[in-house]
Amino acid sequence: MPPPATRGRSRTLADTAATSDATAGSALTTADGRPLKSALVRAQARLRRRALFLVLPLLVFILVTFVFPIGQMLMRSVHNDAFSRNMPNLTAWFAETDRGTEPDEAAFAALAADLKLLRENRTAGEVGTRINYELSGARSLFTSTARGAASLEPPFREALLAEKDDWGDPQLWQVMRDASSAYTVGFYLAAADLMRDEEGRIVSVPEQRQIYIHLFERTFLLSALITVLTFALGYPIAHLLATLPLRYSNLLMIFVLLPFWTSLLVRTTSWIVLLQQQGVINSTLVATGIIDDQNRLAMIYNQAGTIIAMTHILLPFMVLPLYSVMRPIPPSYVRAARSLGASSWKAFRSVYFPLTVPGIAAGGLLVFILAVGYYITPALVGGASGQLISNLIAYHMTDSLNWSLAAALASILLGAVLLLYWLYDRLIGIDNLKLG
Repeated sequence: MPPPATRGRSRTLADTAATSDATAGSALTTADGRPLKSALVRAQARLRRRALFLVLPLLVFILVTFVFPIGQMLMRSVHNDAFSRNMPNLTAWFAETDRGTEPDEAAFAALAADLKLLRENRTAGEVGTRINYELSGARSLFTSTARGAASLEPPFREALLAEKDDWGDPQLWQVMRDASSAYTVGFYLAAADLMRDEEGRIVSVPEQRQIYIHLFERTFLLSALITVLTFALGYPIAHLLATLPLRYSNLLMIFVLLPFWTSLLVRTTSWIVLLQQQGVINSTLVATGIIDDQNRLAMIYNQAGTIIAMTHILLPFMVLPLYSVMRPIPPSYVRAARSLGASSWKAFRSVYFPLTVPGIAAGGLLVFILAVGYYITPALVGGASGQLISNLIAYHMTDSLNWSLAAALASILLGAVLLLYWLYDRLIGIDNLKLG
């Protein structure tokens, strides 16, 4: 028989277990008698709804002003139904025949019927503009022929060729076949200086017509050069701001931020005054005898003007991320490296510089992305050799009205920027992005 102390402990443990079972069997409730678990779920749902309502205006704003326009641009780059919508008979003939098929009397009859529709609906200019994107002179061909389409009689082949010999051009029929599909990659091919030959193979356009690839190369090279120049100028400025006492660094920061308080147009036109051949810089160099009056430097309306003006305008976007990273670095790190025998250069290279890499990457990313999409500054100071791809996109949007090609060029530029973001995330990490 167990001793009395042991029996007392057994009864105590049994009573505790019974009490725990009774507590587990009864659900916890709130003060008003509701189950605690369901009350917590309801409270969390209420908090989520409140958070959603708080961010809903911003979400709608982003969708309306950012996501929807980009989606529309991407759709425009692959969709253009100006031909297929207004030329149903010829579109049907293209769908029934293979590429390379010679246009027969049925094809010319379908063309004549569609030209009559164009005259009735007054859409010959729209169709002609669509074909004119890829074949110069097509717009006048369609509009002039559509005006007299009512008098066309069979045989339609002879009638149309008598009207304009250009209707027998194989290249015209090839372009119309490509345009007969509302969805096409032709604008992306044109943006990459490519085209389809008569057999449907993708080939390069003639060298004298290659424009866009050279402009993309120039845009990325100049943007990279401007990024390097802003880094070379901005790193010592940011280091000075980070190491000076706060009252002095705040004063100097005003000069860094001063360009943000001045209109971009004013800053750009100021560089025109400074850089032109009769401008301030050239006149100063002539007055000091460094150069003579006949050898004034050409620093405007060329790539040099674009590089100088854009470097000045984008410099604060490099300084601020660098400053935000340099300021929190304790000076004791470099002093400790020096005390352990490292030279000044060794301490900077091994200790200080690696700590500033997130700021370098963030500033370089920001400056490069802004540079590839810049429009006003290259348009004003770049001349023919300093234009970037954004200037050609604007030309197609406002002058040539080839919105599909402009959308394709912009989509390629967007893809390049997204690729740059992906590379940054892989190499540095998007969580380490520090923009000031």
